[in-house]
Amino acid sequence: MPPKAKITKEMILNTVLDITRETGFETVNARSIASKLKCSTRPIFTCYRNMDELKNEFLVFAFEFYNQYVANYSNSINRNPYLTLPISYIEFAKEETNLFKLLFINDMDLDMVEIKDFYKESGNEKKAKAFSEMIGVDLEHSKIIFLDLFLYSHGIAVLTATQKISLSRADTETLIANMLGALIRQKKPDWDFTHSR
Repeated sequence: MPPKAKITKEMILNTVLDITRETGFETVNARSIASKLKCSTRPIFTCYRNMDELKNEFLVFAFEFYNQYVANYSNSINRNPYLTLPISYIEFAKEETNLFKLLFINDMDLDMVEIKDFYKESGNEKKAKAFSEMIGVDLEHSKIIFLDLFLYSHGIAVLTATQKISLSRADTETLIANMLGALIRQKKPDWDFTHSR
């Protein structure tokens, strides 16, 4: 009789990803993971001390999944680079609703009391710098525009994930493009999507 396959952390994380995508993270527990892996709960607690440790590692794993989604999205869709982040964020809310709710509603790591607090979150400063170079607006003003665009996009994404709205990709793109154009033209009145930089 062949030896039983060893259950690894990667197998557990991929299983948690599958369960979360299908039915939401609230249905993840040692029993549901073991059932999907066709094993007892023991291997799970051999890899992880407890479910909190597993959840913390899974949040990082799920965020990497989201980053890969954005990368794949920007490579597969021929669209204006200014719109890639907000549109892919909203599409993720539509296509991966349970993961979006976990990452960007329930467990979003954002503690914002002042505008500058947005840039304490890992990666936002770097994204704002790249955005600044892309749109040709100084960093100080670009950071304000980037935050406004995020808040607007987040609102649409949350409404999408909670099934309050169901916009086509074209309609979503129009909304985002109109908002972004209006925000940038406050600093650069002649800016448009074709003659920027």
